[in-house]
Amino acid sequence: MALKVLIVDDEALARARLRTLLGDCNAPAASVEAEAANAAQALAWLQHHPVDVALIDIHMPGADGLRLAQTLRTLPQPPAVVFVTAYAEHAVQAFEVEAADYLTKPVRLERLQLALQKIERNRQNGRGPQPDFPGEVLIIQDRGRTERVPLAEVLYLKAELKYITVRTAARSYILEGSLSELEDKYGTRFLRIHRNTLIARRAVRSLEKYHDPQEGEGWAVRLNGIDELLWVSRRQLAAVRELVAS
Repeated sequence: MALKVLIVDDEALARARLRTLLGDCNAPAASVEAEAANAAQALAWLQHHPVDVALIDIHMPGADGLRLAQTLRTLPQPPAVVFVTAYAEHAVQAFEVEAADYLTKPVRLERLQLALQKIERNRQNGRGPQPDFPGEVLIIQDRGRTERVPLAEVLYLKAELKYITVRTAARSYILEGSLSELEDKYGTRFLRIHRNTLIARRAVRSLEKYHDPQEGEGWAVRLNGIDELLWVSRRQLAAVRELVAS
């Protein structure tokens, strides 16, 4: 059964583009029920015509898309919200209002289809428009895609030049930000083992003797899920020993 969709964008060409892409979606299929050029039109229509999904632009005249999404949550049958915008910097705010996904323009068919598949899975599981991952997450911007990486999956955070490598068992991500800010915010989850590295406390497997080409003889941590060894500074060695022994 096709997902019922409302398109909300103040640009007619953008709405036409989304309508065309939705017509090409097939797993699941999508049916465009209506279009709205602003938040007021969208709310007026939704009062009498519930839909499964609202594709919403963020920058619009009048109430913006973020405010519209907050209002939609109060409806008796709130739709899943997918933001479609040219601006990637609003991703964190988007997920704070429980958006199911966040797409950047120009939208690719494959990416739109993935967003609809996520919504369909949530519907089948009886979860409504909730995002996939509960709890604390890191918001990762990757080549036009915004991804929520659960902190429970992160093994280590490593500062390199102006970026932070976020490592999970499956892959690595690049995150802009400050390692010190992440330590302040998530210090109960992570332990600093070096001036440039935080490790997940739960993931520590062992502390091993190690020779580093730059640091010389010393100690390194091995984490569950990856083979990589991470150098431990002398200052942090006692804290790591305590964690391994606990």
